[in-house]
Amino acid sequence: MKFKLSKHAESELLLRRIPRELLDAVLNNPQQVVPERGNKKAYQSQLDFGGGRIFLLRAIVDDTPNPAMVVTVYRIIKISKYWRQP
Repeated sequence: MKFKLSKHAESELLLRRIPRELLDAVLNNPQQVVPERGNKKAYQSQLDFGGGRIFLLRAIVDDTPNPAMVVTVYRIIKISKYWRQP
């Protein structure tokens, strides 16, 4: 699937110092895809951002348009808040 970044998502990458390569890896091979509000889904993976701390990288995606639109992206330390157990 192809993805396009919203202006907000692009600015969040810079603001939150998230490497584009990590975002691309999550979008192309997420550990989980979970439903969010409306037509949106969260593509998410647990990643080491350096220093041995594991964060959850979440990309909120509206996949109804073609290409799918990444609405926002962020990382969070509270993994259990968003991680879904199978």
